[in-house]
Amino acid sequence: MNSKDSNTRKPTSKLSVFQVIISTLAAAVGVQSSRNRERDFSGNNLFTYVAAGLIFTAVFVAGLIMWVQHLLASS
Repeated sequence: MNSKDSNTRKPTSKLSVFQVIISTLAAAVGVQSSRNRERDFSGNNLFTYVAAGLIFTAVFVAGLIMWVQHLLASS
């Protein structure tokens, strides 16, 4: 990487909770704009995305379990 490339990058700013949630949902669905993907990978805190992904996964699995239990109880 040359110095010209490093000078053209925009300084990273801290993302809001809403932006992290939207990025996590977009990643789960597999749809993300190029601009948002570049923003997400431009040096923001990896822990934030890992935590958001783990929370999303836990909520998703719990929702599936509750939905299946509801369907089995109603049949």
